[in-house]
Amino acid sequence: MTGNRRPRWFLEEPSPDAGARLFALPYSGCGASMYRKWPRFTGDVEICPVQFPGRENRLREDPFMSFDSLADMLCEALLPHLDRPFAFFGHCSSALIAYETALRLKRRGHPVPTRLFVSSQVAPHKGPHGRFLDMSDDELREEVRRLITELGGVPRPDMVELSLEVLLFDVAAHKRYGVADPNPLPCPATVLGWDDDVEVPHKLLHEWSELGETTFTLLKGPHYGFLEGPDELMRTFVTGLGRIPGHSLAG
Repeated sequence: MTGNRRPRWFLEEPSPDAGARLFALPYSGCGASMYRKWPRFTGDVEICPVQFPGRENRLREDPFMSFDSLADMLCEALLPHLDRPFAFFGHCSSALIAYETALRLKRRGHPVPTRLFVSSQVAPHKGPHGRFLDMSDDELREEVRRLITELGGVPRPDMVELSLEVLLFDVAAHKRYGVADPNPLPCPATVLGWDDDVEVPHKLLHEWSELGETTFTLLKGPHYGFLEGPDELMRTFVTGLGRIPGHSLAG
């Protein structure tokens, strides 16, 4: 990173008025803006998209090289904002980052999440798993174009190449991640599957229960369905955090 500027882990600083916080971690190759269709609040739960280094407004910073190193950074970066009930949401590879971060918080004696929400990802000891892991650079480039379009953007060549570079780092980190003997979950987890997900079929997700207390929830939609912030997903967050549905804050 250049200069002495503090890394910006959020596009907006978390609100002091939130009853609880949900830290939403980006999907492979993306940054925090991927959650722009999500509401700022669902009930009194504030949704806080987290910005990883090496992408979007942190493009000049070095990207993370492993899920372990990123989890170490997240422990310190998020700590000032863990002063009320909180949860992590991760989809696909970022579900593993959420799991590793929660483990580190517990080991270091910090507050632990009320709940982990892990979406479209096999349990740590059943991977690495994912279509991206076996793709060539050209195939990943096409996937980037598709994802930019899914997010409502125009896949300009310069944007595609920048996003591809980020995705290649993320895929390499996922390939290096392997846990033969995983640690138990440090908190309850809600495992989210999608009924039209052909990339990570929901039947592959149930092994999370081998690590501790889990609830399985099957939602309607494809692999990228979470990007729209569907109402059913928002309700799952509110109830999973033990909040009162319908109790809203202006955001």
